[in-house]
Amino acid sequence: MTKPVVVGLDGSPSSLDAVTAAAHEAAWRGAQLRLVHAFGSPHLHGLPAGPPWNPATAGVRELLDGTLAEAERRVRAVAADLDVDRDIAVGEPLMVLEIASRTASLLVVGSRGLGAFGSLLLGSTSAHLAAHGRCPVLVVRGRTGPGGPVLLAVDDAPANEAAVRFAFAEASLRGADLVAVHVCRPGSPEAYAGPADPPFVTFDEIHLLEHAGHVLEKALAGGRERYPDVRLRQRPAVGQVRRTLIDASANAQVLVVGARGRGGFTGLLLGSVSQAVLHHAHCPVIVVRPGQA
Repeated sequence: MTKPVVVGLDGSPSSLDAVTAAAHEAAWRGAQLRLVHAFGSPHLHGLPAGPPWNPATAGVRELLDGTLAEAERRVRAVAADLDVDRDIAVGEPLMVLEIASRTASLLVVGSRGLGAFGSLLLGSTSAHLAAHGRCPVLVVRGRTGPGGPVLLAVDDAPANEAAVRFAFAEASLRGADLVAVHVCRPGSPEAYAGPADPPFVTFDEIHLLEHAGHVLEKALAGGRERYPDVRLRQRPAVGQVRRTLIDASANAQVLVVGARGRGGFTGLLLGSVSQAVLHHAHCPVIVVRPGQA
């Protein structure tokens, strides 16, 4: 049985866009869609001089009814007969969604919620879940139209294998081309922008492109055999990894990246390339951690 697609819902425009994206993903998979709405207040009690916080008297029912009605409308516009489950929980959204991701095939969230820092490029909930979710995480941002290929960031690390498998499956589900990009860094100091872009590589551009082509061939061989229906295009490139991927995302319908970072901190778990595209990509981003596909 296919695991459900889970979407985090808080009533923000970004989360409602995530509902639409999640409905498509569930329909493509023939899976149930779970709408998860988690809410709470600091420490779940009221101000020092006030009564205990009570969802029934805090306008929560009105908020939920309006939010769920709009979410339902968006789901039915995508697939009228989609199996939908509604999960309303009192608790910290990060914790509720992280737990929900343990039994999901995909977790979908908006890039920004209703928090106090709505102007941030990437909300704290989205950033945390992209790093700590127990299944692949789709962060809905940028242009969300169906046109364009699935874009895959390929590197030569074993951790990237899960992202490659997921990208092939996603392209097959969407009936889209798969464009796989591997970027080699040139030796110019101007190309150095951080740990993902080592500054001193001695090969010339022709050799770098040849190397990138070899990396792509090796990484994609298994997926090509398993998904012969997917039209694959390989794009070896030389330049800054992040800038190349961000530029390429302008013509993609979704970008799939691995999470190459290490350690217990959100940023380290994601790695600098994953963080950059989550903040700046022109299309939705799916982060796939090792062992998730």
